[in-house]
Amino acid sequence: MIHVLSGDIGGTRSRFALFEVGNAPRLVHQDVLASRSFKTFAAALKHFLDVSAKAAIGRAKLRISAATFGIAGPVVDQRVKTTNLPWVIDGRSISRALSIPAVTLLNDLVAVGLGAMASPPGKLVVIHKGRPKTTGGNLAVIAAGTGLGEAAFIWDGTEHIACASEGSHVDFAPRTDVEDELLALLRNEHGRVSYERVASGAALSIVYRFFAREQRVKEPKDAAAFFTSAEDPNVAVVELAESGRSEAAMRAVDLWSSVYGSEAGNLALKFMSTAGLYVCGGVSARLAPILAKGLPHRKYEGGVSPFVRAFLDKGRMKSLVAGIPVAVCLEPRAGLLGAASHAASVAATRGKTRR
Repeated sequence: MIHVLSGDIGGTRSRFALFEVGNAPRLVHQDVLASRSFKTFAAALKHFLDVSAKAAIGRAKLRISAATFGIAGPVVDQRVKTTNLPWVIDGRSISRALSIPAVTLLNDLVAVGLGAMASPPGKLVVIHKGRPKTTGGNLAVIAAGTGLGEAAFIWDGTEHIACASEGSHVDFAPRTDVEDELLALLRNEHGRVSYERVASGAALSIVYRFFAREQRVKEPKDAAAFFTSAEDPNVAVVELAESGRSEAAMRAVDLWSSVYGSEAGNLALKFMSTAGLYVCGGVSARLAPILAKGLPHRKYEGGVSPFVRAFLDKGRMKSLVAGIPVAVCLEPRAGLLGAASHAASVAATRGKTRR
């Protein structure tokens, strides 16, 4: 029995899955590992494969025909230094070390996009103009997680061609006076400020502190204590905002959503993604109702959420972005499944070539 291996490698979690390839792929084993628990990618992968080999015993000898890994970082010539981890990953080295004939490294957002395009309607939450179309035009994908990822799929008349990007690292462009002040604060700390500094999931707590400390938004003691003692301060900000207990948290989520929507619109314009935009990642899935409609305790002009309003706020190009479908992908394994579909395709192509 032939197997394929897939991975979705992020700054916080590394997801791996092993599939049997027959008439239909069958999952043999999957796991989610804490990325920072391993010094190297090779160590994380070996840990997974050791367990997978045991899972495969009794079915067939474990023989991996192809492996595809979606990785958060710039993949150049099948080699990448991860953006939010101290890992250097080389596809050819992995192939030699593990005797896997075909190893492919993809930008993680390319893998996520492949998974999003294959997701059923039930895994998509429409936030503007319906679900993206999988044929007939360019598509864009943006995802907030530990970092912020972006990619595009260019329609060539027959199929989509994946186009990896590190677009989230372009210069952050504030749109309001308050965002100007936030930029000044972040510039003092980091020097140059990118969109990832403001619109990644990890930025929620930074924006909250900005409102509570720099903007001096009055904060109830119980809300401040809840934030301070939280295991994950970014999750705490969302919970405070959703409950309406903290004005600072509500302003933080509104501003964060607005910046996220603005950059989503920027991405849609850059790639002319007339077929649609997928908003992906665990943070986006968690905040899907907020991205679509805003916070439950807030009233918004025209009933339009900060994300959608900023997405559409493109001056002379507003009419163009207004027609672009936008949906949040709720599939937590989109990157893993996208990488698996790529690996299965590679394995099938190799099989035909050998015949």
